[in-house]
Amino acid sequence: MSASRDVESWSRELVAELGLDTLPDVAAVLDLARIAAHGVARPAAPLTTYLAGYAAARGIPLDVVVVAVERRLAEDAP
Repeated sequence: MSASRDVESWSRELVAELGLDTLPDVAAVLDLARIAAHGVARPAAPLTTYLAGYAAARGIPLDVVVVAVERRLAEDAP
């Protein structure tokens, strides 16, 4: 079993366990974590994905979160 498939299986199992009604876009969430980890610091990855989940709960799409993160990192760039 590949690592990606394992993560996707895990996410489906956790969605079911939590009683959620949506499946995450695993690749997009992992890309967001990568952007945060490389653009800020590794600990920023779980924090950023947590905040993306909070934003999703408020109806903000993941692609809007990604744009906001990338914009924020661009503003901080030297």
